Amino acid sequence: MHTVKITISYDGTGYKGWQVQSNGKTIQGELERAAAGIFGKKVRIHGASRTDSGVHARGQVAHFKTSIKIPSAKMPKAFNSLLPGDIAVLKAEYVDDDFHSRFDAKSKNYRYFILNSRKRDPLNRTYVRRLPYKLNVPLMKEEIRALLGRHDFKAFQARDKKERSSIRNIMRLTIGKRGSLIVIDIEADGFLYNMVRNIVGTLIDIGRGHLPPGSMKKILANRDRSQAGPTAPASGLFLMKVNY
Repeated sequence: MHTVKITISYDGTGYKGWQVQSNGKTIQGELERAAAGIFGKKVRIHGASRTDSGVHARGQVAHFKTSIKIPSAKMPKAFNSLLPGDIAVLKAEYVDDDFHSRFDAKSKNYRYFILNSRKRDPLNRTYVRRLPYKLNVPLMKEEIRALLGRHDFKAFQARDKKERSSIRNIMRLTIGKRGSLIVIDIEADGFLYNMVRNIVGTLIDIGRGHLPPGSMKKILANRDRSQAGPTAPASGLFLMKVNY
């Protein structure tokens, strides 16, 4: 058997997330359907991140095993000929047999886009969170310092089906502003369910004055989800890169 690592980009707007489900289209399902067409049998594809419904990716990584070896350089074209236009395999490569896209990942990079403008942008409506009220970006930048490093992020964890440790290490967290576009970048060794969107929702509440300065540090210490802000919409979130 050969192990293949693929890098994927997708627009998650029309999908029920990454993981195969019985009630709608998923990214994993479309990839496995394409793989079956290429290799002539069912292929199980494992993703590095189980992105939620509506979340996008520029650098999702997945792997699968196959007994049929075709040149890796030809594999993206083969996949893309069978995939819908909102999913693309960017790269394929053969890797060691013990490689696992999820368990071998050292960190992941996510990016969230906020359009801080009263003007609607119909062409970008599924890729940003538009906010018509002014945000205090310098204060938001100050507040994120409390999240850097290894902490218990239970306050930013949505209810999960599986009990798991809420300790994570945020290695990088930045906020940039270009005109009316605010870009939040976050890299961590792992993410809890809805962790990024809950952090962004809390930052928005701080930036608009609904939460006072110093709130992020207190929320983090109290480990209470009800004290943090709402979950930001999926539309503005992108999985940018998985690091190995």
